[in-house]
This record gives sequence, structure tokens and C-alpha cells, in this order.
Amino acid sequence: MDIDKVASFMAGHARLLDRRRFELLMGEGDPAGALAALEGYRNADGGYGWGLEPDLRSPESQPGSALHAFEVFEQAPSPRAAELCDWLQTVTRPDGGLPFALPLTVAQATAPWWQGADRSESSLQITAVTAAAARRVAAHDPAVAAHPWLARASAYCLEAISSLKERPHAYVLAFAVRFLDTQPSASDLLDRLGAFVPPDGEMHVEGGTEHEMLRPLDFSPAPGLPSRRLFTAEAVAADLDRLEGLQREDGGWTVDYATISQAGALDWRGAVTVDALRILRDNGRLGQTPGRGA
Repeated sequence: MDIDKVASFMAGHARLLDRRRFELLMGEGDPAGALAALEGYRNADGGYGWGLEPDLRSPESQPGSALHAFEVFEQAPSPRAAELCDWLQTVTRPDGGLPFALPLTVAQATAPWWQGADRSESSLQITAVTAAAARRVAAHDPAVAAHPWLARASAYCLEAISSLKERPHAYVLAFAVRFLDTQPSASDLLDRLGAFVPPDGEMHVEGGTEHEMLRPLDFSPAPGLPSRRLFTAEAVAADLDRLEGLQREDGGWTVDYATISQAGALDWRGAVTVDALRILRDNGRLGQTPGRGA
């Protein structure tokens, strides 16, 4: 893995937000810079849109964009995180869950799964992954930790997960596992979901591309998480080797799922490059590089 090549890739290919996140990941930069870049995706209602979720280009605030905003707040704390919870409260359904997506004002260049979302019911997939990200922010943000939206969303997720009788869609399963990693008292639910995870941790994504797979690090990205017990040490090590080896010649990583627009495809590469480096760093695979901190 060549960190200098990553820096060159980010300069030449990534959106400003991910360049700022990369700086923070490397121990450089100013959190204010990342927050300023995120501000361009914010709407007056307190939510986020404008392609913050790269395959959802419509400008209005969307639950799918909230996840990515919380990812920034995890690196760069801000009062905007609690304001995002305020917005999420306004679009939460009576059962405490979030709809997969809200009505679009601009459908062009947006993925069909966002366009065709069922808005009449809550989505465990989007609620679980968003609530998990919010709980990671809550670890250092008391206003988010105490927010009533997070309590409602968490209660919905626990109830929905406990109601699962058969293996759900791959992304629903992975995001439910990530949510349960933020719920130490739900060990029994995590074990129940573990029964749906293949022994090698590899799961093809139904409805995705031919090669679209979820693997151990998609379920359990960091050491010390409760979900690590679902995988052998050998499976995790092999997946780390795989991830490290996916760096392209230009220095960046890419995705194995379908992208919808040229802008979205480029935005995803910068975002997943930051995600790959974060996972490798958290797992001790990102060594010290001259001029950069790991």
C-alpha cells in the first residue's frame, strides 16, 4: 500500500469533503475544514442532500445522506449533529423507523432503488445504519446521546431485528449487525443474526452486480467490536489482505457495486478510499509514513 499515491489520488479525483476527511484521518488538517465542506450539502431544514449520498443527487434532505453527515461528525464534532437529529425526528415514522427515502425533487442521475423507495413503511436498512453512525457520534457528543430521535430509532431497530425470522437482504443484515455493535446489552440478538452470516463471512448482494459481495469487514470493520466474534481471526486477516490489495495503480480504491452517474462514480471512489484507509488504520495495517501520521 502506497500512502503517497493515495494523497495524489485524492488531490486529483476526490471531492473536497473527502479530501478534508483524508487529512483528518492522516492526523493533519483542521476539523473546521471538513465541517465547512459538509455545510455545502446542508439544507435549511437541518438535513443533508445535494449528492452527499453519491447515488442520490437530488437536492432535498434525505435519510440516506444523514448517514454520511454523521460519518463526518464522528471525525469532526459539531452542534450540527444534534440539529441533524432534530431533522430526522421530523421525518421519522410513528413506529420510530426512517423511510428508505423521501420524495425526490430531481430524479435524474439518482439510483432506481432511491427513486422507487417505498415511503409508506419504515426501513430497517436505512434506520439501522444511520442510528449506528449516530451512536458513534453520541460517544463524544452528549446532545446526540440524549436526543429523543436516537432513542426512538434505536428502539425501532431492536424491535425490528428481534422480529427477523429468516435471513434478510445482505445489506439489511450487515447494517443490523453494525447497529447491534452499539448495543452491548443486545448480545443475544447479535448471536441470532450471526446464524445468518456464512462461515467465511462472504455474502453475495441480492439484486446487485455479479461481483457485488459483502465480506467480514463490511459486517465488523474494527477490532474490539462485539461482532468480531462472528468471524475467525483467519477470515478477518484474509479480508484485510484483500482490502489492502485493492488499491489501484492510481492510488485509490473503487467500488464493486453499480454506479449511476459519472459524478457519483467519482464521488464514491474518494469516499471508499477514505473508508478503506480508516479500516486498515483501525486494524493496525496503516503504518507510519514519512510526513504523515497514522
